[in-house]
Amino acid sequence: RIGTFKEYAIRFLQRRIRFNKFWALEDIDLTVYRGEVLGVIGRNGAGKSTMLKVISRILRPTRGRTVLYGKVAPLIELGAGFHPELSGKENVFLNGALLGYSRREMEACYDQIVDFSELHQFMEAPIRTYSSGMYARLGFAVATAHIPDILLVDEILSVGDEAFQNKCLDRIAEFRKKGSTIIYVSHNMTQVERMCRRVGWLDHGRLKMIGDAEDVIEAYRAQ
Repeated sequence: RIGTFKEYAIRFLQRRIRFNKFWALEDIDLTVYRGEVLGVIGRNGAGKSTMLKVISRILRPTRGRTVLYGKVAPLIELGAGFHPELSGKENVFLNGALLGYSRREMEACYDQIVDFSELHQFMEAPIRTYSSGMYARLGFAVATAHIPDILLVDEILSVGDEAFQNKCLDRIAEFRKKGSTIIYVSHNMTQVERMCRRVGWLDHGRLKMIGDAEDVIEAYRAQ
């Protein structure tokens, strides 16, 4: 039974996107409900990152459409929106602007961003001097400084130490309790099982299976 549109945060209707001579995504019909954390798994090249880029409107689909209800905070590529020659502090405001927040809004949460990223002594340094883990810390802190309607997470938590990964997972869980919709892409099945009740399995650009997290992950591991 299909619920009302108000229940939907994101809906795919016969989603297709084509790269050159192959379909990166094809015939994806998916509804993600408000307040849900949907896990997305699959081998490299299955179309997971492409799907998130379509949702965040970085890419336009060749066919089909995506319906969004709310503001999207994408955590898709490390350092996306960061300028390498600007300092960490300057990039906080630049990235915030790209996410649709005013300077006043970013000033109000700047200290919180620095505290969460644990990069206090590096905020005046240019971003080009940051490690991939530092990129991830700052990117995650900026994207989650405000409670998003929709949060897209693509393997961002594979970078950094375990303590910071757990800190990020705790923040995602906090957003879930407050009603944010989250699409969580990861190869870490332990994290997916911890965060998600429902999981979609992408294979060669198609949604091969979607359902209870335990059932889908068991089938994926058995392939």
